[in-house]
Amino acid sequence: MEKGQNALELNLKWLSIAVNEFIDFFQQGYNYKTMIYDLWNAKDVLGHITFWHESFARNISDLGLGRKLNPLKGKLSEVNSLSVESTKDVSIKDLLKRFRKAQYTIEQYIFDKQIDLIPYKKGSRDYSRLEHLDIVTNHIFKHLKDLNKKIQNG
Repeated sequence: MEKGQNALELNLKWLSIAVNEFIDFFQQGYNYKTMIYDLWNAKDVLGHITFWHESFARNISDLGLGRKLNPLKGKLSEVNSLSVESTKDVSIKDLLKRFRKAQYTIEQYIFDKQIDLIPYKKGSRDYSRLEHLDIVTNHIFKHLKDLNKKIQNG
């Protein structure tokens, strides 16, 4: 097995751990209206993460299927606001389903050697499959750490 394949498998394993821990957190019955950041409560963080995970899944599957790419557009602050606003009225249960589905899609396409660089958003550089996995995993773990800190430690 080639070195790049091993690294992809390891990074995918870490992403899977992050996704599972994030999902587990939202199945504990905490008060998900607890404010985590100045403008976002715990459920908003779930919406934000789900939104971005779906974006990654859409971009990688579009590449894998040869479809026209349509990465997110706008300043990062605008896209992050959209991530929360567009998921505000979606239940936690449905967000978790969507999050799992996005993860499944990523797993389907991450080993496709035809996929070289994956767009993040318009105006930003594209990332290799390995880099993208690393960035997404760190993003999920960062928010999970903040969620645990605020909800479990008060």
